[in-house]
Amino acid sequence: MSEKNGTPATPAGSTGPRPEPLRFFGTTWVDHDHGYTARRIAVAVGSLATAAASCLVLRFAYDGIQIAAVGGFVTVLVVVMFAVCSALAFRHTWEGFTKRPDPDRHASLRSLLMIGFVGSLLAYFFRSLTEAPGEKLHREEYEKARKQQQSRTTRRTGNPAKKRRRH
Repeated sequence: MSEKNGTPATPAGSTGPRPEPLRFFGTTWVDHDHGYTARRIAVAVGSLATAAASCLVLRFAYDGIQIAAVGGFVTVLVVVMFAVCSALAFRHTWEGFTKRPDPDRHASLRSLLMIGFVGSLLAYFFRSLTEAPGEKLHREEYEKARKQQQSRTTRRTGNPAKKRRRH
């Protein structure tokens, strides 16, 4: 086991499926070992603290808009934009934990996700309270790959009807 990233050390000739590492967790999510719980706690606290700091920065931006006296319409427009983008980013991030996102759609939503970064941080926080973010999806894919590998390696070889009889 690699202490650097939590990836299992496998022999060079090994042909079985390997688990895909998760951000901040490596492959510790497979067996919930090597500090998995501590990492989940750190991710939860870190994402919540980052979301809180981000809200403070947004508050300063709001104060700047108030000082600039650009008018009520622009102020409401900016607040609604951040709220809607955060809600959409939360939903997109949350769905990304249970199914693979479409790369084209993700690329087209990149700017929206950047504006709604607080929503993504909150999704990361809430998911890390129950599991490593993305663990369920990766576990399903890994188990499916293991079952396929097992069924490929345990198949019979040859036709049993052509089996030579011993006398």
